[in-house]
Amino acid sequence: MSTEEKIKEVIEKIKPILQNDGGNIEFIKFEEGIVYVSVSGVCMHCYMLDQTLEGIEMALMSEIPEVKKVELA
Repeated sequence: MSTEEKIKEVIEKIKPILQNDGGNIEFIKFEEGIVYVSVSGVCMHCYMLDQTLEGIEMALMSEIPEVKKVELA
């Protein structure tokens, strides 16, 4: 399984949690250790977006050593 496939798999596990709160996340690309994602719905204006991205980053980094950071695309 490629790194991108692993990333997509982890994001698919996280996605329902965000959708329950009216948000959504999409994988955009993986480049030089950075996962680029797009958020939509209430996530776009949520005051906890930084903490949400940190949680996503921790989940990805714990399962995929190649991931060094998560950023908004």
